[in-house]
Amino acid sequence: MRFLNNTSTDPYFNLAFDEYCLENVRQEETYFFLWRNRPAVIVGLNQNVFAEVNLQYLDSHGITLARRVTGGGAVYHDLQNLNYTIIGKEPSPEPVANALRTLGVDVVMTGRNDMFVDGRKCSGYARRVSHGREIIHGTLMYDVDLETLAHVLNAPGSKMQAKGIASVRSRVCNLKDYLPGYGSLDELQEALQRILSDGDAQMELPPEDIRQVELMAETKFSTWDFIYGHSREADFSRKAKLPCGTVEAAFKLDHGRICSLTFYGDYLFDEPSGELARRLEGKRFEASEIMNVLKEADVPSYFQGTSVEDLVSSLFGLA
Repeated sequence: MRFLNNTSTDPYFNLAFDEYCLENVRQEETYFFLWRNRPAVIVGLNQNVFAEVNLQYLDSHGITLARRVTGGGAVYHDLQNLNYTIIGKEPSPEPVANALRTLGVDVVMTGRNDMFVDGRKCSGYARRVSHGREIIHGTLMYDVDLETLAHVLNAPGSKMQAKGIASVRSRVCNLKDYLPGYGSLDELQEALQRILSDGDAQMELPPEDIRQVELMAETKFSTWDFIYGHSREADFSRKAKLPCGTVEAAFKLDHGRICSLTFYGDYLFDEPSGELARRLEGKRFEASEIMNVLKEADVPSYFQGTSVEDLVSSLFGLA
């Protein structure tokens, strides 16, 4: 297969690169490219980030959150994960699986979109069709930090939390353990590039195309509206011990905004909290926006002895 070269590690640029190539690179033959992201969680197009991702962990560890234009679940990338993209009429992950087999890894394709080795997952992929062309892109875990992978997807009430962090680590694997002849991901990437291209030539994107990718990254993929606001409807709750007592907040969110909010608990108050909850309806579920609303309210009258900062921390799972 012919191939493109993408050396960026910016998740927003790389996801824009994927979509731009699918929509605008008119290449009759199937082609591919290999790429990496700095530490990031990439959610599927239709996922609700508030219900699927441990946003506090991402924020405290400097991990990027991004959304792709394909379906499927949330995945964790770091620089020891290699991603592949294949675009064509009927692309398949089989060339990637076959390349790994050539290198000595006994890969099995199983389920809807996974590669397994020794019964543990090392790769998954997602797909999308547009104008008669199709994109598939997937992960190849080489030496990914499995502890971080488990934590970032360990959102309160998520499927990942129900399975448990230890269970998650036991069900995935790194390819490094099965490739003793390769000392680094750079070496593996070079080998896969050689096998997949099989002597075919590199393609080039003109500078004006790269500028369009950069523009898409800036105006779409890195925006709050796409990352958070695209979230579908979801229900979840937060519970914290505050100076007023135990407070539980039950949310309904849609497109990143609060549709409804109800406070429960054994907390002490002067005024019923329903009025305060109504003030927050329609607001972005974003700490700075919630903080600005609450600063205009007399929070201690609704939650005795509780500061605005304490209440915001509880709503975002920080308390």
